[in-house]
Amino acid sequence: MPVSAVDCVQPAIQHTREQLFTRFRFGQWTRLALVGILAGELHVGGCNFGNFGQLLSRPPKRSNEFMAAPFPHIDPARIAQFAGLIAVIVLLTIVLFFVFLYISSVFRFILFESVLRRECSIGEGWQRWHRTGKRFFLWQLVYVFSTWLFFGLLVGVPLFIAAAAGWFKDFKQHVAGMMGGLILLFGIVLIFALVAAVVQALAKDFLVPIMALEDLDFADGWSRLFGLMRGEPGKYAIYLLLKIVLAIAAAILFGIIAIVPALVVIIPIVISVVVGIAAGLTWNVATVSLAVIFGTVAFLVLAYLIALVSAPATVFFPAYAMYFFAARYPNLGALLNPVPAPPAPEAPPVLESPPLPSPPLPPSPEPIG
Repeated sequence: MPVSAVDCVQPAIQHTREQLFTRFRFGQWTRLALVGILAGELHVGGCNFGNFGQLLSRPPKRSNEFMAAPFPHIDPARIAQFAGLIAVIVLLTIVLFFVFLYISSVFRFILFESVLRRECSIGEGWQRWHRTGKRFFLWQLVYVFSTWLFFGLLVGVPLFIAAAAGWFKDFKQHVAGMMGGLILLFGIVLIFALVAAVVQALAKDFLVPIMALEDLDFADGWSRLFGLMRGEPGKYAIYLLLKIVLAIAAAILFGIIAIVPALVVIIPIVISVVVGIAAGLTWNVATVSLAVIFGTVAFLVLAYLIALVSAPATVFFPAYAMYFFAARYPNLGALLNPVPAPPAPEAPPVLESPPLPSPPLPPSPEPIG
């Protein structure tokens, strides 16, 4: 009997407890934190270091100047001065995005195996799942470009129609139409974002196990998954809704815990910014480059520290997906809940045979004489 989404919560909690706490191993904990980041399981938000750059834009002339001008005037001539640096940063960001997308595709399988077998090995996992990860990377590319293209058309076509109709030239006469169009567009974008999030969740939770255990490409994997989902789509919908609730609860819990590592990283940055302002640093190529380098390092350190304290969530959510899917996918169920081998039959007792009678002694010779 397939278990419901609610029934899978307790086994996933027990799985997490056994893997991380029953046999606590600091090395595995740190490796799981790294795997969680590289698999894209950690979502770091709210860490915006851009405001610190505004504090370095120009030296203060009054003690309260940085509070009075949160959005300082930007000189176009100074922007042109940084045009080359901005272009390099944009190009590097795009390249790093696709590099990370490739790495995360492989590490998604490493995370799957680490949770399934309760043992994390990054080097061996990379060698084992590199080929399958490349197939999942192709799916990630299809997903990314499809969402970008669809979103561009979703926003660009209405704007083009509005511009062609002259709504932007005579805005006051078309306020009602513009507001109605914006509301409709917002609703369509919201629905599209929800569908995209559902597709991504299905890929991470269910497509990955199918590709891993059956050695399929992503097209055949999706076909196999749709065949499994066809019989009970409502239970999968309840699973996704419950996962959203659990994700919100986990974000609140580990967000509170993450305050400590966040302070460890942010306080030194704030002190450095204050010292830089007091020293009269200006916004030039050198300070921009240093800000980018140290800001990137600080972000990576902060992300890893948050992943370190959030390792239970990194294990729990893949385990939750496994226990739900294992009841519907026999290949996974056989590995997650192996049937114990029957005990070997006891050998029948060996009956000891009675001792054989000793052979009769030959008669002793009669004495002579």
